[in-house]
Amino acid sequence: MHNRVTRRHALKVAASGTLLLAAPAILTRRAQAADFEFKLATTIIPEHPINAHVKDAAAAILKESGGRVSIQVFPGYQLGSSAAMVSQLRSGAVEFCTLSGAVLSSLVPSSTIYNVAFAFETIDQVWAALDGKMGDYIRKDIEKVGIHALDKHWNLGFRLITTRSKPVNGPADLKGLKIRVAVAPLILSCFQMFGAAPAPINFDELYTALQTGVVDGQENDVFQIQAGRLFEVQKYCAKTNHIWDGYFTLVNGEVWKSLPEDLQEIVARNINAAAVRERDDVQQRMQPSMQALEKGGLVFNDVDRAAFKEVLSKAGFYKSWKEKFGTELWSLLEATTGPLQ
Repeated sequence: MHNRVTRRHALKVAASGTLLLAAPAILTRRAQAADFEFKLATTIIPEHPINAHVKDAAAAILKESGGRVSIQVFPGYQLGSSAAMVSQLRSGAVEFCTLSGAVLSSLVPSSTIYNVAFAFETIDQVWAALDGKMGDYIRKDIEKVGIHALDKHWNLGFRLITTRSKPVNGPADLKGLKIRVAVAPLILSCFQMFGAAPAPINFDELYTALQTGVVDGQENDVFQIQAGRLFEVQKYCAKTNHIWDGYFTLVNGEVWKSLPEDLQEIVARNINAAAVRERDDVQQRMQPSMQALEKGGLVFNDVDRAAFKEVLSKAGFYKSWKEKFGTELWSLLEATTGPLQ
């Protein structure tokens, strides 16, 4: 979980490029190398702003802890898929990771409630819920399975729908549509309610699936659409903002307990602060990214979100998920979003 390493070993590791952002002053001094060396895996494409901000936090932690805590960042899926992260995190093979509630929900069902379709109207509502009582409720649930969740979420943004054959202007356009969705029961359920034919496909297989016609469309945030160059195999993009998504920062529970309180404070404060900066960074980059996608040939259109929400309501989507999440947690969601029936 944590170990003390020799200075010689630290220099050898640094020379091989595996000791992330180690300050020369720390490596060359007589004091011993890091008391705690951790791996932090991000399950997001390397180009996403999350990775830059996580690395900044790791550098700040190394410096502020006086070299006692070294966190190596592995962006993308270098250490395995999102699903694999859950078991690796619990076993301690990976000490830290960023992970979506949709993936974690297989272990902690409450963690995906922020993915309820058409629940949030604004990003401010999202933060009010996750930084408030709803977030506290979820984080306590996560603690019960031996994982510690830091306070602040990372921002992926609202998800949009892209298609190749025809634009999605209203709920009727989703009927029969072969669409790739995230591998998550709640998101799958949403599109089934619209009469679509949702297919859970991993992101690294998505471009080919769209190119070959395995699916005609997909749903994702702006940065994934841009980084994955999906505009090359899609023509239309409906600004549905149907689901907001973001990541927890999760820590193996025993690893977290092994850290002295002063180091816990340094780690938590720096990672939480980085997450808040990333939130603003993502919002500022949103419009330029959409403009870049338009230049790449993607045609955007607005939709009436209320029409989609009404279809879900009549189909029993909200009633069904309220029963799954429970009255207490659902009421915490509605405290921010208003009634979802």
